[in-house]
Amino acid sequence: MKKVSFFTDLKQNLPSGLVVFLVALPLCLGIALASGAPPLSGIIAGIVGGLVIGLLSNSHISVSGPAAGLAAIVLAGINDLGSFELFLVAGIIAGIIQLVLGFLRAGSISNYFPNNVIEGMLAGIGVIIILKQIPHAVGYDKDFEGNQRIFDGFNLQEYLTNLSSAISSGAVIITLVSLAILITWDKVHVLKRIKMLPGALVAVAVGIILNEVFKGSSLEIAKEHLVNLPVPQSAEDFKKLITFPDFNGFLDLKVWILGATIAVVASIETLLCIEASDRMDVHKRITDTNLELKAQGIGNLISSFIGGLPMTSVVVRSSANANAGATSKSSSIIHGVFMLICVLTIPFLLNKIPLATLAAVLLLVGYKLASPAKLTHFWKKGKYQFLPFIATLIAVVALDLLKGVALGIGFSIFYLLQGNMKRAYYFSKEELEDADEVRINLAEEVSFLNKAAIKKTLKNIESNSKVIISASKTSYISDDIIEMIEDFANVRAVEENIDVRLEGFKTSYKEYADDQHSHVTVTHKRTI
Repeated sequence: MKKVSFFTDLKQNLPSGLVVFLVALPLCLGIALASGAPPLSGIIAGIVGGLVIGLLSNSHISVSGPAAGLAAIVLAGINDLGSFELFLVAGIIAGIIQLVLGFLRAGSISNYFPNNVIEGMLAGIGVIIILKQIPHAVGYDKDFEGNQRIFDGFNLQEYLTNLSSAISSGAVIITLVSLAILITWDKVHVLKRIKMLPGALVAVAVGIILNEVFKGSSLEIAKEHLVNLPVPQSAEDFKKLITFPDFNGFLDLKVWILGATIAVVASIETLLCIEASDRMDVHKRITDTNLELKAQGIGNLISSFIGGLPMTSVVVRSSANANAGATSKSSSIIHGVFMLICVLTIPFLLNKIPLATLAAVLLLVGYKLASPAKLTHFWKKGKYQFLPFIATLIAVVALDLLKGVALGIGFSIFYLLQGNMKRAYYFSKEELEDADEVRINLAEEVSFLNKAAIKKTLKNIESNSKVIISASKTSYISDDIIEMIEDFANVRAVEENIDVRLEGFKTSYKEYADDQHSHVTVTHKRTI
């Protein structure tokens, strides 16, 4: 990929960083409230997620911050321990454990998440985003952002009755105007070229102006439907914003158990999001997941030391980042800078932003994640791809993210066990460097369990190399492997001048679908 200068990179990612900041701000507050923690603890976690994890991670799309998936654990933990200060010690322990997991190279488990399950997870998150933002879009904000489960205690009749009776005409107008601006900004060529002025910022500015115009009328949006940041009035108020840990918690077994729980759940959610973020990256770059676990560990250590919530890489923010055109991790860092500066200097202005405007931004993000085209795409791939996809989608919405992914992987393993599994062979980077020509011979059956070996082999292939990938003897190839090879041949190979030749591939995935699963061997030739 063509290298860009530091300042060019910042300029390219400034608009996307601004969009992520606008999306992340209410999410950080909502998750803190849903977690039973001080409101600013979510903002602190968002700032650390942008500045610290954004700097240490090598993910180009992922954005970290407080996660809805941890809200229930945090709420129960604070109630069980009796104080937020003791809970912060559990966050420190979680960070230490994540750091250890990174050094133990536990991040490699992400290679075994099938693509259809990841896509199902993203689609499920998209549906959740839409369902959660509809109340904000119409001015009925009964639920906190941090509650990821849609159907916990859900009564459809009560929900619709309350929703219809509590609709705010002003919020609806602002949502519709914001959606019109955002959609127009993506469609009109002249507006798309104004890269330094993202549509989301224009929508926010217009939303603030409209609500100022509505003041004193029936259209005015109530204060509870606006962003609500604490506004310190003095130096003493600033000091009270930060909470420090009670280190006596290190002597409490319950704190250690809670810390270990947070570390495991946060690490799995992060790895899932990293895999999803890499799929959203137009350049198909591969994140070092072990480095990501280390970055998350350091981030959680720092966040907990200064009163912040535990963090993960977050799908909602990462999706907004990708949709806004981010090209590097500078976007995540910029969002952290914006959050720090604006929270300290202009919270009164941020508190004028209608949640309806931010709901419009997230509604479009949700639609792109769960578009009907994605459903059709997997339907056409056949039952081996569609059933794990749709099972994951439904379970993520009805249960939660981890249970949904576990169910989807269960479906994938069930289909996998119907066939034969063979061992994959991996050649090191040094061996590939010695080769003038790399030949990858796919075996008779190739499954997603071989994804790690093939991904490592493709990652280690040098620029300006010659690669032959042969499927001459292959009767079945997992869709994950086909997509990985397509991404390598069509994106990275073009950018890095790698000569790729494909042999023996069938014309469609369906031609492989009735057979079963696989391995890969690699041979390499030297010129004598």
